[in-house]
Amino acid sequence: MQTPSQSAASTEENEIVLGVGMGPLKFGATMDEVRALMGEPEEIEESEEDDEFEHQAWNYLEEGYSLYFDREDDYRLSCIETDHPGMRLYGEAIHSKSPEEVDALMRRHGHEQSETEKMDTGEMRISYEKEMIDLYFDEGELQFVNFGVFINDDMEVQWPA
Repeated sequence: MQTPSQSAASTEENEIVLGVGMGPLKFGATMDEVRALMGEPEEIEESEEDDEFEHQAWNYLEEGYSLYFDREDDYRLSCIETDHPGMRLYGEAIHSKSPEEVDALMRRHGHEQSETEKMDTGEMRISYEKEMIDLYFDEGELQFVNFGVFINDDMEVQWPA
């Protein structure tokens, strides 16, 4: 059972800021900075040799995060995946929301260009390419989100200030 002060802190911790990060985790952070914030990951996955981008994924399974560091970005934090039940976007809790509710939230904030794909496994993915966020739904409820640092039209990474 969380005390009110813990839940208030976790709200901020789990706030997704597009192109910037999530709570205290900011895109562009070094592995050492992330380790100082999060502690040691429960597991570290290396990319397969045939992967297009060489990377490491740090999995914090208990907290519900996977953090991605790309080699070509000097192993700085460039992508976060989370299924944390407290995740928020624009101040609103979004876990378990319907695709329509999430789409309405994104539209209220000026994000109208999305792509929807039905996965082979039955899940649905809604992607906002410009905003660098993919939202995954199962049985009509948001399950997890994958979002990353912004990339401009010249394919240059736009690290947050």
